Amino acid sequence: MSDERDPEATLDEWKETMRAEHAEAIANPDPDEDHRIEGVTQVSHRATFEYDPDADSLERDGIEQVDELTEPELLSCDCGVRGMTIEEAREHVRAAREQSGQE
Repeated sequence: MSDERDPEATLDEWKETMRAEHAEAIANPDPDEDHRIEGVTQVSHRATFEYDPDADSLERDGIEQVDELTEPELLSCDCGVRGMTIEEAREHVRAAREQSGQE
């Protein structure tokens, strides 16, 4: 007898398990860990180059910022919780502060 599980159902179960674990990690931070929130963002730049025929090379001759610094969409905590929205990160830090009595 073969074990023919529906791959979509298995994937959905896995996703739900991961969501539940993520929500648990946000709501119940480890009291023995540091909880500092961080995020990564990028600012794009346009680089221009001048061709140097003597060296047969391209030399950078200018750089221009083409967009502004924005807030990161997802945040992480030093304790290892990743992929939090801003609201989830606030919930996580509030819970950590409540556990440590820093309210």
